[in-house]
Order: sequence, then C-alpha cells, then structure tokens
Amino acid sequence: MDNLVRPHGKQKKLLPLLLEGAALAEEQKKAASLKKITITSRETGDAIMLGIGGFTPLAGFMDRKDWKDVCTEMKMADGTFWPLPITVSAAKEDAAAIKEGQEIALVDEETGATMATMQVTEKYAIDKDLECKEVFRTNDQQHPGVAQVMAQKDVNLGGPIKVLSESSFPTEFKDVYMRPAESRKIFNDRGWRTVAALQLRNPMHRSHEYLAKIALETLDGLFIHQLVGKLKPGDIPADVRVKCINVLVENYFVKEKVVQGGYPLDMRYAGPREALLHALFRQNYGCSHLIVGRDHAGVGNYYGPFDAQEIFHQIPPDALEIQPLKIDWTFFCYKCRGMASMKTCPHGKEDRLLLSGTVLRKTLSEGGDPPEDFSRPEVLAILKDYYARLEEKVEVKLHQAATGEVKAR
Repeated sequence: MDNLVRPHGKQKKLLPLLLEGAALAEEQKKAASLKKITITSRETGDAIMLGIGGFTPLAGFMDRKDWKDVCTEMKMADGTFWPLPITVSAAKEDAAAIKEGQEIALVDEETGATMATMQVTEKYAIDKDLECKEVFRTNDQQHPGVAQVMAQKDVNLGGPIKVLSESSFPTEFKDVYMRPAESRKIFNDRGWRTVAALQLRNPMHRSHEYLAKIALETLDGLFIHQLVGKLKPGDIPADVRVKCINVLVENYFVKEKVVQGGYPLDMRYAGPREALLHALFRQNYGCSHLIVGRDHAGVGNYYGPFDAQEIFHQIPPDALEIQPLKIDWTFFCYKCRGMASMKTCPHGKEDRLLLSGTVLRKTLSEGGDPPEDFSRPEVLAILKDYYARLEEKVEVKLHQAATGEVKAR
C-alpha cells in the first residue's frame, strides 16, 4: 500500500506520457513522416518531465488559456494549481505551415533526437513581457530566465504529446536519474511516510548538510534531488556534484535514510515561482516536504532572501499536499562551534561564516582556499580537482591559440 503523499492533480495518480514497447515503436515510425519542429533544451527537459510523470497531471504543452491563467493566477483553466508556464514555441513560418489538429514531431535542437509527437490543438502568440513580469517579477534581460523567455520563437503550440525518449539522461546519469514511480517505490519499500526533498543545483556545503539533517531529525527520509539539466555558465556540472553528494552521504549521513536522485530540467531561476514548481513535482516524486532555505531558485538580487518561503502563504491552502520546510539563514558559528541559524545563534556576524554556493564557486574558481568549515574536506578535494582540471584546459587552449596549433574559426 502506498502511504506517501498523493500525486498532484484531481486524479491523484501519476500520469506519465512516455511510450514503451510496441506503442513506442509504432509512434517512432509515424514520427519519421511528420513535420519536425526543433525544441530547446528547456523544452526538451519539460517534455521528458511530462513523459515520466513528473509534471502530472499535464497532458502536454499549455494552450493560450492555460498559459495566461498560469502566468496571472497560478492555475490552469480547469482550476488545477500550476505556478509556471510549460510551453513549446515555433518560428512564425513553421507555425503557419501547421494546421490545428495536425500532428508534428518535436526534435531536440542539440541532439537531433525526436523527443515526442504532438497534436497541435492551438497556435498562439504570447505577451513575453507579461510572462516575464508575472513569473520573474522583472523584464530585465540580464535575468537568465527573462533572457530565455525573450529568446523563444514567436508562436506557442498547445496540445497533448506522446513522449518517445528520455534523451541521454538514463545513461549519462544512470546512478541518479529517476522517474517518480521509481522514487515512490524506493520510499515505500523503505517504509517511509514522510520524505523531505532537498533541491540542489550546487555542490553540497555545510549549510545544505545542516538543512538536510534538520529534516532528518523529524521525518522518515531524505531525497537529495538535484538538477541534471542545463545551468548558467560558471555553475558546476552535475557529474561533479554527484561525486560531492556521494562522498558526503558515505561519510556523514545514515545511508539508509538518504536517497539521491536527479531530474532533467533546466533551471529557470524564477525564485518564488520556481520554488512552487519544485514543490509540485517533488510531490509527484512522493515527497511530503520541500526544504526551502535562503534564496531558493534565485539569481542575483531579483528576489528577497526568503521570498520563496513567503509565497507558500500566498497560494490556496489546498493548492499542494506537499509542505514547505522553512529554515532560516544558516552558517557556521565559531562561538557555537558548529552549524547554527539566525533563530538559534545569539552571536554577532563577526563570529559567523556565511555559506553559499556562489561564494564557494567564486573562491575556488579564483584559485583560493575556502575556510575549512565551509564544506567537508572530502567535498573540497573533489571541487579543487575539478577547478584545477578546468584551469589546465584553459591553459592548453591559450597555448594552442598562441602557437597557432588551433586555427581561429
């Protein structure tokens, strides 16, 4: 019996759109003859999440009414709560050649793989400025999420899809990539009822570890769930982050209480709105709680440090079954001689080592040594090795360019 939180939506069951077996072979054959529309990595990630049931109860990409209502009211036309638009776009000339009701094939622009087939029920232009102001609270194109929306093609295509591929994620990240049905089985097999999800896009430092252990003090298990899709330039790649998590779990956690997973989305950096999406699909993965700390899914100074916590008070109480586990700003306190938060530590800022992925990346990328209490030594060793290899690659390229070994393109 499934004792976990129920999947999102009125049906309360996972609705994966990924075809398998004979149905997959038949659809792949049909897709070869359909008009092809190339899609971005963000759209590919969304299609895969639709395929594996992570975006339950969506049946495809949003039509105009759903897009507008999600942007302005955080709900779809049928009233289902949804915090971020899930859309796919096409160039004007391609959209003009598609009739409503026609089936098309969606092809990843980077790999050329056919990701899904789609029945186009609606074609519509959107107000990109409106979407950005509602979703990101800004239309500043320096914001990576805004830039992503503004770079979309001119016409959105709405309609149901059938998903044909999970791209390279199951093989490239075979140790962590996971479907919601798989995580639910693991949690059930372990007898867990309450599970906290820890969202990660950075290597785990002491603050992440502290948040995770606070959750484990009161809940049955921890799901360290990291993004394995695209990040912004300068962020640390997923395979390095996986190594860091592995060494932490091996040395500093009760292993039977922790599951590590990966999901295929690109970051949108939508701050509060993205925190809600993170909660929603973690509910589909079987988690009862989402850890929400400082500046969840934020970027730059576009959001307040705890806006992502406050937004959970601004949605209807029945919007989600998963609950936020809100934790204050955490740090290492030299007088407390350990990790603490603003709620528990009485000492001043001069006694506190503030921890953040941004500071850690900056320090290591500049060849500096973070304070020893910033992260566990095993993690720092992995990160230093990564940055050393990165620097070697840069030096090789500079040498090749200087000696003419590589011709300028």
